[in-house]
Amino acid sequence: MKRPRYFWGLSALLFALLLALPALAQNAAAPAAAAAAPAGPPKLDSGDTAWMLSSTALVLLMTIPGLALFYAGMVRKKNVLATMMQSFTICCIVTIVWAVAGYSIAFTTGNAYMGDFSRILLNGIGEHIVKGNDSQAFVLASGVKGVADMTTTIPETVYMMFQMTFAIITPALIAGAFADRMKFSALCIFMALWSLLVYSPIAHWVWSPSGWANQMGILDFAGGTVVHINAGIAGLMCALVLGKRVGYGNDNMAPFNLSLAVIGASLLWVGWFGFNAGSAVAANGRAGMAMTVTQIATAAAALGWMFAEWITKGKPSVLGVISGAVAGLVAITPASGFVLPGGSIVIGVAAGVICFWAATTLKHLLGYDDSLDCFGVHGIGGIVGALLTGVFSYGPLSATDASPDGSPGGLAQLKLQAIGVCSTLVYSGVMTLILLMVTKALVGLRVGEDEEREGLDIVLHGEQIF
Repeated sequence: MKRPRYFWGLSALLFALLLALPALAQNAAAPAAAAAAPAGPPKLDSGDTAWMLSSTALVLLMTIPGLALFYAGMVRKKNVLATMMQSFTICCIVTIVWAVAGYSIAFTTGNAYMGDFSRILLNGIGEHIVKGNDSQAFVLASGVKGVADMTTTIPETVYMMFQMTFAIITPALIAGAFADRMKFSALCIFMALWSLLVYSPIAHWVWSPSGWANQMGILDFAGGTVVHINAGIAGLMCALVLGKRVGYGNDNMAPFNLSLAVIGASLLWVGWFGFNAGSAVAANGRAGMAMTVTQIATAAAALGWMFAEWITKGKPSVLGVISGAVAGLVAITPASGFVLPGGSIVIGVAAGVICFWAATTLKHLLGYDDSLDCFGVHGIGGIVGALLTGVFSYGPLSATDASPDGSPGGLAQLKLQAIGVCSTLVYSGVMTLILLMVTKALVGLRVGEDEEREGLDIVLHGEQIF
């Protein structure tokens, strides 16, 4: 019997459908299987990892050589080498302290006040390494019901190293408050204890998902409380306990070489992009905004200090403009991932003017000898920045699926910021005082008067600049 023409066409179509059925069934089942399967480990992003490796190097650059040169350029010739030695040695000491216990205290789950000891000696940090490569991204677990983990796209080694550079520069900043007069042995003991017992717990409060300040919603993108207020109040305690330098108020204590200080401040400015933009922990738009507001606020603060000094003293000084730039870097640090450029200008100008007043007027009114204005710039600048973060915070920059409005500025956020500031001031201030007393009982704190007059370079290290 002759078949109709369409018969063969329908037969071919039916045959093709029969062949395709297994593939169609597999594809139809795939979404259901994907939905049912548990989520795999987070994946690394090579771009984010490269940016964070670069940021880590930039932040380390801030201490050695940045801060070392900045501080060394502001002391007298007889103390230049000793001042640089302090920054370099603190870098070495804190590296070991952080690897042994500091990182574990700061960034493991623990409780609301400190982490646990699961990463002592960086135990377990290499458990995802296969064939020479750490193939799994780092998850900072909260361990708290209802509190989300922080999932990154970089290896834990990179995150640990990035945070180590923050732990290094914070105690190094304190050295500016007692420049010219602390024993080197005392510095070594005090900095090791301070890093472990003061810096690491406060870092846990603010940056660990299980920390009480983090859960409360206190904003600190890159270290306004953890680094600058923390170091500033500790520096003030050191200045008060050690007392004034020999000849303070009578002898000429002008900086030996301001060109070194300018180079150091410039290195700090460049390195700070790793500090602030790197705190996005990714190469993304938030990092770009953090970099933008950092540059703007720093320039605004330098100009604010410069014009304030020009008006009150008749001349704008080199030391003043670089100090203003550092004050702007400090103040924008907590706000850098939360504010827009307009707010950053206000933060910068406020920091420049207020820190100028603190370093030139407040210090003399209260009578303390903060040698290189650690409290005046870092303590006061950190307070200004932390509080103004609560005013200018732009909600969409911190918005998430769980919190679509983010953390917009306003009275409620300002109150939270004030709690963070006060808590840091009290804890760091009291603990620093205790650790100073412990160190004093062990080895003493201050060199003798004759040794101080001769200079720390030759007395402590047997070397000098000719």
